[in-house]
Amino acid sequence: MKPKTKGITAAVVGTALGAGGLAFIAMPASADDKPALPQVSAEDLVQSVAKAKPGAFDGTLKVSNDLGLPAVGNAIPGASALNIDSAHIFTDGAGKSRLAVTQGAGQETVVHDGTTVWDYSSKTNTATKVTIPADVAKQKGAGSEKTPDPVATTTELLAKVRESSTVSVDGTATVADRPAYELVLTPKPAERTLLREIRVAVDSQTRMPLRVSVLSNGTSTPALEVAFTDIRFTQQPADLFAFTPPKGAKVQEKTPTVDQKDKDLAEQAKQDTKVVGDGWDTVVTGKVPADALNAAPKQQGDRQGRGADPQALLDRFTKKVSGTWGSGHLITTKVGSAILTDDGRFAAGAVPEQVLYEALGQK
Repeated sequence: MKPKTKGITAAVVGTALGAGGLAFIAMPASADDKPALPQVSAEDLVQSVAKAKPGAFDGTLKVSNDLGLPAVGNAIPGASALNIDSAHIFTDGAGKSRLAVTQGAGQETVVHDGTTVWDYSSKTNTATKVTIPADVAKQKGAGSEKTPDPVATTTELLAKVRESSTVSVDGTATVADRPAYELVLTPKPAERTLLREIRVAVDSQTRMPLRVSVLSNGTSTPALEVAFTDIRFTQQPADLFAFTPPKGAKVQEKTPTVDQKDKDLAEQAKQDTKVVGDGWDTVVTGKVPADALNAAPKQQGDRQGRGADPQALLDRFTKKVSGTWGSGHLITTKVGSAILTDDGRFAAGAVPEQVLYEALGQK
C-alpha cells in the first residue's frame, strides 16, 4: 500500500498553535442556499481545485474561530491572525497583490508588486520596504509570505490528508453569493485525531476555494472557518499594486540576505524537526531554541500575557504533564494539542495528548 501523505499538523493544527496558515485561505458565506449544479465526482472536484487558475480578483475575508485557545490571547505566536476583523485581498492573477487586514482601529497593508513588498501599519504609521533580489524574484511566490494564495494553500491541504481520508461531495452551497460544491474530507477510522472533518466550498465556475471549515469531534459548529464574504473576479487597476507611504510615516528599507549563521540555524532546525506518523494523526517534533524560554520579559505582562516571562506563561496557561519521555507543559485546543518538554523539545499535532506522548517517546 502506498504510504499515506504526511504533514496535516502543519496545515491544520499549526493554525491553532502558532502557524496561522489557514488565516488567509478564503472566508464565511451569505445565506447557505443550495444551488442546483451539475453532479461532479469527488475525484474530479479535487483535481479541478489542484488545476484552478482563478486569475484577477478582489474579495473580503472573515475568520471565525472557536478553537478553545487559553486566555493567553496574543501571547501565542500567530494567534492574532485568527482575531482579524476583516481582510481585503486584491490580486492581478500574475503575482501582484494587495492585502489590507483590519484589527480593531488599526489596519495593516501589504503590497507586493513583484520586486518590492511594502508592509504598512496605520496604528504606528510605520512602513517597511523590502526589495526582493533579482535572482529571488524569479522564483515562484518569492516575497509573498504575507500575501494569500487560496488555491495553493487548499491544494497543499488536500494533498496532505487525501490518502488518509474519505473524500466526498456533500451537495452544494452559496458562498459570497456564488454557487459552490461542498467537498468534504473525513479521517478514515484508523486515524487518531481530534478533527471530525474538513469542508471546502469550491466555486462552481473558477474552482477556487471560497470557504474552509474545520470541525472537531463532539461539536456541531466549526472550530475554525475562513471564508470569503464577497468576491469579484475582475481585472484590477494597476495603481492598487503601487504603494506610497503616507506623509509623516517612518520608513525602513531592507534587502533580504541570508548569511552563513542563518543557514546553519535553518539547517539545524531542519535536522531537529521530525515527522512522526502519517495522515491525520501526524505529529511534528523538534527542539525549541535554547534562549527562547530564557528570554527576560520586556515589561510586566498584561492580562493577556503580552510582555510576560515565557516560563510564567507556561505555568499559568498550560497543564503540567509527564511520562516515560520526561515532563513538560501541555496546551490543548479543539483542533490540536502540543507539548513543550522541560528539556526544550516539542510535539504538536491534530491529535489527543496520548499520541504526543508516543511521538516524544520515539528515538
